[in-house]
Amino acid sequence: MNNINTNSLNKQTLSKLQKKTKEILPGLIIAAVLALMSQLIDARFGIPAMLLALIFGLLANSLSNKVFFKTGIVFTAGKILRIGVALLGARISSELLVDLGWQTALLVVAGLICTICFGLFLAKFFKIDKSFAFLTSGSVAICGASAALAISAILPKDKDREDQLVFTVVGVTILSTIAMIAYPFIASAIGFDHRQTGIFLGGTIHDVAQVVGAGFTVSEETGELATVVKLLRVLMLAPVILIASIIVRSKLQNQSSNGKRPPLIPFFVICFLVLAVCNSLGMIPPALSQTLISISKWLLLTAIAAVGLKTKPNCLVKVGGSIILLLCLETLFLGAFITGGLLIFS
Repeated sequence: MNNINTNSLNKQTLSKLQKKTKEILPGLIIAAVLALMSQLIDARFGIPAMLLALIFGLLANSLSNKVFFKTGIVFTAGKILRIGVALLGARISSELLVDLGWQTALLVVAGLICTICFGLFLAKFFKIDKSFAFLTSGSVAICGASAALAISAILPKDKDREDQLVFTVVGVTILSTIAMIAYPFIASAIGFDHRQTGIFLGGTIHDVAQVVGAGFTVSEETGELATVVKLLRVLMLAPVILIASIIVRSKLQNQSSNGKRPPLIPFFVICFLVLAVCNSLGMIPPALSQTLISISKWLLLTAIAAVGLKTKPNCLVKVGGSIILLLCLETLFLGAFITGGLLIFS
């Protein structure tokens, strides 16, 4: 009798899994195809894949209204996004701080914290909620589009949240691309040597790909150092998300004692930290680490395509032009902070 019940339960579970898979696959495949197209164009013409995936998603937004695609698009913009962020932990190793030295590490971390505080300070002048200010300043301070996706995942959901996310991703990606071109010339004009230029580029440019692009156009030494500095900023994603999660959870608890509260530590943050620790201890072989990093890249690219699919382009107008100025000011503040620190330390 027990065997019969177990078999029946297994069949029901399998049936539910098959049904769920059929619901998810169409939307997931659409988002993955858009991600693949974006990566191919990026490889051929050098246009940022994140930006392309978002634009392609916005152009194909009508698909999200169809029941056939909707479930998969929502799943990809949520679950797949969190998995992609979690796998970013494979980028992190304990060698980062050792290679940089405490002064450089302190400068980079201080710049990150001060930029986020600066964004929150400006919120009242731009008459926007602090959640949106945290989204923009966090993406500028940490790692661009990837940070925006991670931060959005832990913020309270409202009707404008995804429009704000799309706007932020577009803004930081464009600014990061401009910085990739302009910052090497600015560093040269200031008179920075190769090491200072590497710290400047890694500490100020938003996205990892643009940091690599800018750094190696100067020299191999600059490119390698810029990448390490940038990864230190990526490392800070976990503690920033953790602290923000605790604050958000506390606020929601104060506002309502009946509603379901978010977890104290989001599961994807735990996975990020576990991977970072394992990689630092040498428990993850280099080949596996690179594989996880590649998977993370593809998952985040697919997730941002899904976010674009969910967003109506005309809704972006509601965000307001003042947010462009906010993003620019946050970017300029970070650049000025790192530049000032380098001049003082030198």
